[in-house]
Amino acid sequence: MSASPPESGDSRPAQADWARAPERSNMLALQVISWIALKLGRPIARLVLHPIALYFLLFSPTPRRHIKRYLLRAIGPKAGWGDGYRLLHAFASTVLDRLYFLRGRLDLFDVHVRGHEAVEAEVNAGRGAFMLGAHVGSFEALGATRQKEEAPADMRLAMLMYQDNAQQISALLNAISLPEHRPHIIALGRPHAMLELRDWLDSGGLAGLLADRTLAGPEEAGQQRGSSVELPFLGQPAIFNDGPFRLAALLRRKVFFMAGLYVGGARYDVMFEPLADFSERIADPAERERRIRAALESYVARLEALCRAYPHNWFNFHDFWLEDSV
Repeated sequence: MSASPPESGDSRPAQADWARAPERSNMLALQVISWIALKLGRPIARLVLHPIALYFLLFSPTPRRHIKRYLLRAIGPKAGWGDGYRLLHAFASTVLDRLYFLRGRLDLFDVHVRGHEAVEAEVNAGRGAFMLGAHVGSFEALGATRQKEEAPADMRLAMLMYQDNAQQISALLNAISLPEHRPHIIALGRPHAMLELRDWLDSGGLAGLLADRTLAGPEEAGQQRGSSVELPFLGQPAIFNDGPFRLAALLRRKVFFMAGLYVGGARYDVMFEPLADFSERIADPAERERRIRAALESYVARLEALCRAYPHNWFNFHDFWLEDSV
């Protein structure tokens, strides 16, 4: 089962276009693959992933072009078609596994969790925290760690996201998931999103955000006046948004880096790392700006390190470096 990489007929250098990109997946196909996954089991369903990955490698030229650019930077000149196929197959694998994670079938996977102690301290203290990730591996694997003994005892994770993107697969997953395993959603760009987020954090909940895509603007994103910042990423300048860190500073929370890395077969490595601490009030505006910039730079550096160590785990099929207009 795969939420397909979106095709775009618009070559304008608008990195935020990902939020409005149409979902190409066919509902009937998704339902068929879901039936195979749930009725025939994961081993049989994984056989279907090979033709899916091959199809998009051959017949999705725009995502293929962006994948090639990324892999050349993450791996080097030796990156080839095989790496593109591995990346697409890993992406399809994580989408398939969402079905099982959302059904509570953690018994099908070998999930290792590390760095959870600091997160657990925030949860136990009832303070809540921001969890910043990227389109790396599986977010559902992060949520599934609630079932692991070494996970935080009362980890309640809400996802900040655009609900309008990939509506078909979201509706399907909601239909087949069990309520106790479904992440709470705080919709960006909706009225009262900020108040809902504050209340969630005040109750000791964790708020997760994938921060590797530039958002269209603070009003649309529900962020605290985020700014676009150009930083080196995999050897080339790229645009990132510091809005998540401004939001953390406004709400005075700690920020953790999170990733649910897919390492092949049924194996996932879930990691949490302290990224920034905005829990204390910062009176000096210049110091606040310095710390926000430092936190963003640290986030980008960690994402770059992950992309080099696990190059087939970053699922960003868009013009990330804005090269199509060059």
